[in-house]
Amino acid sequence: MQALSITFCNCALLLRRNSVGNRNRVNLSFISSSSSSSSAPTLICRSKSKSQTDSLRVLEWDKLCDVVASFARTSLGRQATKKKLWSLDQSFDESLKLLEETEAAIKMLEHGSFCLDLSSIQISLVEWGIRNAKRKMSLRADQALEVASLLRFFENLQLDLKAAIKQDGDWYKRFMPLSEMIMLPVINRSFIKLVEQVIDVDGKIKDSASSDLRLSRERVQTVERKLQQLLEAIVRSQKANESVMVVAEIDGRWCIQTSSSQLTSVDGLLLSSGSGGGTASEPIAAVSMNDELQSARASVAKAEAEILSMLTAKMQMDLDQIDDVMKYSIQLDVINARATYSRAYGASHPDIYLPPEDGVDSESLSAGEPSPANNFSGEESLPRKEWLLYLPRCYHPLLLHQHKKRIRKKQEAVKYHKTADTVSGAPPVPADFQIAKGTRVLVITGPNTGGKTICLKSVGLAAMMAKSGLYVLASESARLPWFDNIYADIGDEQSLLQSLSTFSGHLKQISVSLFLCPCHALSQFNICLLSSSQCFFLLVNLQEIISHSTSRSLVLLDEVGAGTNPLEGAALGMAILESFAESGSLLTMATTHHGELKMLKYSNSAFENACMEFDDLNLKPTFKILWGVPALKRFTKPCLSGRSNAINIAERLGLPCDIINSARELYGSASAEINEVILDMERYKQDYQRLLNESRRYIRISREVHENLLTAEKNINNHATRERLKMRQELTQAGSMARSTLRRTLQQFRVSAAQSSRSKVATQLKTTKDGDNATPSPSMVARRPVSEDSAQKGNTKLPEIGDSVFVSSLGKKVTVLKVEQSKKEILVQVGIMKMKVKLADVVA
Repeated sequence: MQALSITFCNCALLLRRNSVGNRNRVNLSFISSSSSSSSAPTLICRSKSKSQTDSLRVLEWDKLCDVVASFARTSLGRQATKKKLWSLDQSFDESLKLLEETEAAIKMLEHGSFCLDLSSIQISLVEWGIRNAKRKMSLRADQALEVASLLRFFENLQLDLKAAIKQDGDWYKRFMPLSEMIMLPVINRSFIKLVEQVIDVDGKIKDSASSDLRLSRERVQTVERKLQQLLEAIVRSQKANESVMVVAEIDGRWCIQTSSSQLTSVDGLLLSSGSGGGTASEPIAAVSMNDELQSARASVAKAEAEILSMLTAKMQMDLDQIDDVMKYSIQLDVINARATYSRAYGASHPDIYLPPEDGVDSESLSAGEPSPANNFSGEESLPRKEWLLYLPRCYHPLLLHQHKKRIRKKQEAVKYHKTADTVSGAPPVPADFQIAKGTRVLVITGPNTGGKTICLKSVGLAAMMAKSGLYVLASESARLPWFDNIYADIGDEQSLLQSLSTFSGHLKQISVSLFLCPCHALSQFNICLLSSSQCFFLLVNLQEIISHSTSRSLVLLDEVGAGTNPLEGAALGMAILESFAESGSLLTMATTHHGELKMLKYSNSAFENACMEFDDLNLKPTFKILWGVPALKRFTKPCLSGRSNAINIAERLGLPCDIINSARELYGSASAEINEVILDMERYKQDYQRLLNESRRYIRISREVHENLLTAEKNINNHATRERLKMRQELTQAGSMARSTLRRTLQQFRVSAAQSSRSKVATQLKTTKDGDNATPSPSMVARRPVSEDSAQKGNTKLPEIGDSVFVSSLGKKVTVLKVEQSKKEILVQVGIMKMKVKLADVVA
């Protein structure tokens, strides 16, 4: 690795490289040309916290913190929100947890059943009440009421969460980690009920709080009524007095006030004498009653103090739990502020990931391969996870806030003044950021006032918002790495509200000065060269950034290499950016006007170019970023990548014509040659990218066709399997129906055969009824059932296997296959069929 050593010699920059190990360092030394005894300024690197603070200031992070904190509903919540956002000391896991909290709060707000608004509670009174309880000091009534209100709020929140979980148990997981935070505190309901019993909604102790208090207040009312009646009677008795007399209360004592300093005939004590001539006197008759009134009021105060002491003692029993509830409430207010801000501005949940410590991702492109062009107009774009930073339609949060603020003011003016004016003011234009993996340095060029600084600030603020748990003002698919620190070196002269850069601001001042004092203006205006001290302090800030940045840092550099001789500035800028690309920050974004810095992309794959589009007719930026291609103006002829158009802008801002013509002659054709080289390179790159995109498209189509064929094959196999199962089911069902039909037919056949056999036997018996009964016919003996014949003769012989017997139910002779005496059945064969018949149906 190499270190940069820069020496100043009367504004001259000497750049040399030294081998110093594995870290990049910028060593700055100042050599004074003067031989006087005055010592040269000593270089003292600022602390890391100072460097970070300066970066947050130039990025206007404090203003964004104020905007987000305004969404908090309590004073303590606003303070905690500012403090938490400003710290930016979260680890990667803590950032993920903060985003989970914000997401859970948004889901709660979208659910509609939860109230996270603490605006109805004066959290400062709760804080003071807890402090008094810890110090064993008595609570005030309003403090006790606010403590009870906070506990009631948290209890209702717990009930709402339980009701949601009862409807759908998954809500508990969806609302994590807020679910655990809400359900963790134990609410003392007895304290809430006690406070509601003794204190009314106005923060005053009720008369029903104690009998002593009720009696004391009744006594006060009675004495006051008597005093008023007495004094009114005295006033009525003084009708002859020319001065106006009224009954009034001064310092807790009732008296009579007069409009003049003239003494009255009323005997009493003079309480006060005003500068305007009025007096206040306490009649002698009212002195004792006023003393009684003071005594009654002291009794009331004593009774109220006893009640408040009782409430304090009750609160001290659960002081730790109440303190936890207040802390959780403030934390919920902070989370609700982040969620409400994210919803109000249409922000999206960022997908943050932890980059490797060495800054090199195994999935990123190798150093020898060209990085993919980040061109939104291309035919093919990479998947979201292939980008190092992916922020489509990213807004600058402060510009969007100012636009919404203008709209609200205009709407209020239209509403109250009832005018027909429409809301004016164009909304801010979002910018698209797609930085591919493998890119370490992004060089942004473009015209003056083109919005380069806004892009730097937008990315820096988006990174800080994601780190601190805020949603980013980009599309739903936003993805960016987690940066441990964000460092920025941006000039303070940028005017975002007027859409002017530092260059335009200077030109407007010079244009006015030329008409007032041309010689003085020309002598004071020097854009190309700064003084040695100015350049020194600019590079001191840069050295701090280099020394503090890590492989997980984001560095934003505005106008790198500016402020000195163009050739030396370009050389310094190239060396600095190459240093960052080799082993500096994870991502460095730099703006420049040096054409030499645009060439780094074609020799180092870690570099990527981008430029801003600008409408030079109206001197307004379009805020469209063109990645790696020449910038195209929308209303004029195309301009080359990073062309500043300073001369054209200076002419439109009013510089004299002789200066403009001289500048154009000096500009010459040198820049045109550089731009031609860049244009040729860009043309080759576009051809390469077009062929690459076309090949990717063909590969994607072939993959889709292959996937479709696999899907079709799978569908065919599934269809064949379904058809086989369907046919098997149909065959099984048909077989079952056939067996059922056959069984039913066989049963009917058996019944009809039995009936026929019985009718034949009955007919034979009827014909032989009148015959010789002593000698039965052989046929009758042969046709008797085996069981009857055996019973008459006492013979128990059964048919044997192979015998031919006559079955009366079938009306046929069958062959015996098996005899089951226990079941009184035999298995016979009738033709080709086998069946079981009862022994009772067998005829010998």
